[in-house]
Amino acid sequence: MTAGIDSISFSIPRLFLPIPELATHRNIDPDKLTKGLGLQRMSFPDVHQDVVTMASNAVWKLLQQEDLTPSNVDRIYVGTESGVDSSKPVASYVISNLEMVYGEGSFRYCDVVDMTFACIGAMDALHNCLDFIRLNPGKKAIVIATDLAKYDLGSSGEYTQGAGAIAMLITSRPRIMSFSNIFGVSSEGVFDFFKPRRYISKASLGLSGNPEWNGVLEAGITLYKEQPVFEGQYSNECYINRVSDAYSHFKRQAGTEEKVYESWACILMHLPYCYQGRRTFIDIFAAENPELLEAQAGENPKEKMKALAKSPEYLSLVKEKLAPAEVASGNVGNIYTGSMFLGMLSTLCAHSRENTPLAGKKVGLIGYGSGSKSKVMEAEISNSWQEQMQGVRLFETLEEATPISFSLYESLHKAEKEHSVIAPNHEFYLQGIEKENPALLGARYYGWV
Repeated sequence: MTAGIDSISFSIPRLFLPIPELATHRNIDPDKLTKGLGLQRMSFPDVHQDVVTMASNAVWKLLQQEDLTPSNVDRIYVGTESGVDSSKPVASYVISNLEMVYGEGSFRYCDVVDMTFACIGAMDALHNCLDFIRLNPGKKAIVIATDLAKYDLGSSGEYTQGAGAIAMLITSRPRIMSFSNIFGVSSEGVFDFFKPRRYISKASLGLSGNPEWNGVLEAGITLYKEQPVFEGQYSNECYINRVSDAYSHFKRQAGTEEKVYESWACILMHLPYCYQGRRTFIDIFAAENPELLEAQAGENPKEKMKALAKSPEYLSLVKEKLAPAEVASGNVGNIYTGSMFLGMLSTLCAHSRENTPLAGKKVGLIGYGSGSKSKVMEAEISNSWQEQMQGVRLFETLEEATPISFSLYESLHKAEKEHSVIAPNHEFYLQGIEKENPALLGARYYGWV
């Protein structure tokens, strides 16, 4: 039974920090980031924006462009690692917001849930919804990838930050791409990147004898911060190992010894930074082309790999199959669960502009989530893909974004600003967080304007 992506929309903050501006203030050579990593801009949410508003706005746009009503949607699955509550899912906030527009209770019979596994959660949500549609071909599902990639100021991950949401309509008659039911996966429990609950004792705050403190009776106070604990080099190694292993597993599941990537017109990878895909797919390319690797100049395997990455054969692959996904990535930044799908959107928009004949061609999707897991899937581009991309103004929207100063960026990062830089307009927005009512303490209130 066929299942795939029928339509797609997005929501990206209208504010961005130019990467050269960040580099200058962090005493980094701008070329290291712009030319070395492909980074140009960093999307950053305004005061009234968070993962809920971005998800809500993305799915609202999707419903509008497809003229769908709530009764047409049977499930909304959200992939995120930036949840705003440890119990209440982003998906429940989303349907609550949508009901401001479509009417109270209008999504009551829609199945909603969040799926969290670092940056691969949305791919898992997609996989789950594809299976749901195969079993229920008359139904429709929506997958939302929404995230904020936020790192400590001055950290080595700061320049990879970004924010955004992608929403995809999944049906049995997909007009963009249909998926094979063959997939590869590789999982391992590691600590390459994680967001732990952190603890400090009351004694360290000068509170002796374990007094009650803001409702906390335990001797330890639990803290949570959006910024992760990570080790960049180790995380990169885990990424390469999982991705390579999942690719090999996909080949075994498909029962082929052929170079699968050669049949893919486009390769869509998770991009924690713009050039991550081209920097890591070289391992798969080398494993599939041992003779070519051995023919490279170099006295050891490391030198030969470096030479292979600069070879005409590999650079041709990068230009043809990987580079189109990098256009949006370099101008948005990392959006965790949405990064691979932003690359997919970028690729389709780029090829639509060029009138590339993609119909009937296969694409490979390679996701990764720290912790860690990689999943490889394959899809075929539908005949009407280009028609579906006509109204998706990805590059135009990015061109209309507003640059901000470094001082304003730091103020937003520290949550010091009380008022929005750009007032919300025709969108869902965060009104406030409950601080008074003990029965609703911490509840997040949203509005539509």
